[in-house]
Order: sequence, then structure tokens, then C-alpha cells
Amino acid sequence: MLVRKFNPKDLKRVYEIENMSFNQSYGINMFQQLYEMGVGFLVAEEDGYVIGYVIFWIKYENQGHIISIAVDKNYRRLKAGTHLLVKAISILSLLNLDTIYLEVNENNKGAVEFYKTFNFKIDRVVPGYYEDGDGAILMYLPLKRGKISS
Repeated sequence: MLVRKFNPKDLKRVYEIENMSFNQSYGINMFQQLYEMGVGFLVAEEDGYVIGYVIFWIKYENQGHIISIAVDKNYRRLKAGTHLLVKAISILSLLNLDTIYLEVNENNKGAVEFYKTFNFKIDRVVPGYYEDGDGAILMYLPLKRGKISS
């Protein structure tokens, strides 16, 4: 499995993965805009085929943010999500941030447990965060001088 930088030829495939992964997905134009803004944007490939992606950025001066991460449903449980998240965390860790945040749908218990394995902690639930009325669990990973805190 290869994790590499996103390039525009990946756009259609990333959008397909997004749509199969979330009830409310970002539009294809949003992915293009994020890429053009220079956010961190990585894809995972298996035999030259894009099977997942992660998008991240510095939201505030000292906080990173995982915007979105998803893996094609036919390739889940093969560690693509793990490889993508590890790479995103390692890149953000090099930037001397205090914390990395992310939001996850309160009904997505599998994702919450996945993030907990990386030592993300639950901060709070934000009711009605998503357009369909679902709440989001805000999670964070504390960092210390470019390293994950213990």
C-alpha cells in the first residue's frame, strides 16, 4: 500500500469514496477548492488504485484539523485508514502544534473507537452539527513540541 500526495487526476475517485462513505458528502468542487488552498491531502493506493484519502490542515495557529478521512468500503480493514491517519498525524506533528482535532458523527461508534486507538480523546458532543441533525463528537489528540503527548 502506498500513501502519496493527492493530485487532480484523483479527484473523481476521491469523490466516489466520499459518497460511499458519508450520508452527507462534500461536493466535488469542495475537494478541488481544498486542494487549491494547499491543505494536506493524501491518498492511499493499492496496486495503483486509489482506495482512501485524508484531508487535513492547520485550523488555527496551534491546532491541526482532520477535515475528512475515508476508505472505499471494499478495502476497509486492510489498514488503509491507519496508514493515512498515521501519515497525517506525523505531518501535523512536525509543525509544533498543540492539538489535532476532528469531528465524527455521534452514530459512528466504529470511527470513535478507531480514533481512540490513536489516543484521540473525546472533548464534547456538538448537537445538530450535521445537516441531517446528527450530532458530532469532537475529539482531540494532544501534542507536545511536535510529538504526541502521553
